[in-house]
Amino acid sequence: MRTSPTHALCVNRITLFMTNKTQRLYSIDAFRAITMLLMIFVNDVSSVSHIPSWIGHVSADTDGMGFADTVFPSFLFIVGLSLPHAIGYRLKKQQSFLSIASHIFLRSLALIVMGFFHVNLESYNDAAVLPYPVWELVITVAFFLIWLDYPDTLSRKLRYSLIGVGIAALVAMAWLYKGGEPGHPHWMEQSWGGILGIIGWAYLVSALVFLLVRGQFGWLLGATFLFLAINIGTHGGWWHVQLPVIGDASAIVLVMGGTVISVCYSRLLAQQRLVWPVLTIAGVIAIVLGFIVRPYTGGISKIGATPAWVLICGGISILVFELLIYVVDVCGKTRWYRLIRSGGTATLTCYLMPYLFYSLMMLAGISLPAWFNTGIGGILRSFAIALLLIMLAGWMEKKHLKLKI
Repeated sequence: MRTSPTHALCVNRITLFMTNKTQRLYSIDAFRAITMLLMIFVNDVSSVSHIPSWIGHVSADTDGMGFADTVFPSFLFIVGLSLPHAIGYRLKKQQSFLSIASHIFLRSLALIVMGFFHVNLESYNDAAVLPYPVWELVITVAFFLIWLDYPDTLSRKLRYSLIGVGIAALVAMAWLYKGGEPGHPHWMEQSWGGILGIIGWAYLVSALVFLLVRGQFGWLLGATFLFLAINIGTHGGWWHVQLPVIGDASAIVLVMGGTVISVCYSRLLAQQRLVWPVLTIAGVIAIVLGFIVRPYTGGISKIGATPAWVLICGGISILVFELLIYVVDVCGKTRWYRLIRSGGTATLTCYLMPYLFYSLMMLAGISLPAWFNTGIGGILRSFAIALLLIMLAGWMEKKHLKLKI
């Protein structure tokens, strides 16, 4: 069978990525950039009144989901897409098991710590020593100091001094923290872990599974089905054991699903024509299975992290990734997302930008006209803020102000 020039170009791009750390799989970057833009948008638009109900999150007692309910699972899926390439590179470099495991634990710890502080923002007490926006601003700056991708030209003494200042700031903010109701204050609590915390725990489990089986597709697929069975059994009432770290395994299923699809895509690269039917069938099966289990496992609910929500969103993510493979990897179309490119390359920086933005807005006493807080005006405001913050993160990335864990 003759190989087309387009197919050969796609193979060459991904082969370079798999063998050279500086190369990137651009379809994953594009997917991540779009998802980050939408994540900032849906978080901001949640404060806008009188918008179409399908845009936002649905309530916990509603069997269904809005557009906002599909964004976070897509991000978890993307974490899985990237995982084989990051760990696979270290395996090809013949790094030791202990070295790679240590890297996984440190990355997870960083996300869990940030998530822990973020989730406690939700119950911050106005009676605390520091005003809410000051506490928010200080912890965000501390995150940058601790996990900034410092240039090699910076002296180790200065680098570790800045990291030490960041750690000291977090300790001080934890000591000064006061949450809960005025009459019943409490210290920082784990609660639901926060977005970054959920990602951190799911990444920890999924990455260790990948490392233990050394990326073997069959074992990865089996592990994904095992976690899915735990998720279905938990919500269906057939599994009554609450496993530490794993919980109902909903986030892990999404990360593992992305990992399996990523490995599958790499294996099918030599037979490009099989990519489209395999990924299409996988996406459709996941969506159909989601609707099949829906009546027996608590319906579709993001807040409940039900199997139907996991499977439907996972299937949608597979189909979107397939589309981006064709547009970006095969056709080489990358210019269309250049304005939000930093969402795919400086993702954690982009995620933290709203925390800087909102805290500075509150401290400056800036409020927007009413038109920007309701209806179409509010929707446009939220999209503009999301785009602006990602572009600002892109500018910071060029100035070497980018977080790396």
